[in-house]
Formats: sequence, structure tokens, C-alpha cells
Amino acid sequence: MELKDYCKNVDVELTGWRAKLYNIMRQIDNLPTGEKQRMYEKVNSLHIILTELDDRLDKLRISCPTEWSPDREKIQGRLTELWSQYGEAEKALFDYGRG
Repeated sequence: MELKDYCKNVDVELTGWRAKLYNIMRQIDNLPTGEKQRMYEKVNSLHIILTELDDRLDKLRISCPTEWSPDREKIQGRLTELWSQYGEAEKALFDYGRG
């Protein structure tokens, strides 16, 4: 797979993750204050991962390195972490009867 194809695919995947994240944020806004604060920490970690992935993707778009395997491995690792943390946040919302 060429770098441009890979970056485009990651971009599409991140766009989907942003939509999921904003959906959770909208649901969290309806929680009582104490529960909202507890959920905020989970969602904040998701934001941090998304920001890091965006930065790495921007780097790939700008520099187009010929050797990008290390970046690809880091991106895949962060996407895996994003999936795991999203699942935890979604489960916590479901436990509140909001999922």
C-alpha cells in the first residue's frame, strides 16, 4: 500500500472516530455532574489519542517519507488503544443507562 493510500485510509478512520467521540460527548452532556466528571477523564484520554494521531498523519502528509513503517506501527498501536478506551467509555455510558 502506498503512503498516500495509507494516509487517506487513516484519515477516513479518524473521521469516523471523531463522529463516535462527539456522539459520546453529547451523551455525557446529559449526565448528572458527578457522573459527567468521571466520564470526562475517559473521554479526555480519547481526545489526546486523536490529537496525537492527527499530528502523526499531518507529518506523513507533509513529509511523505520513503520509509514510514515506524510511523505506521505507532499509528496502528494508537488506533488499537483508541478502540480499547472508546469501548471502556461506551461501556461506562451504557452502565449509566445512556448507551
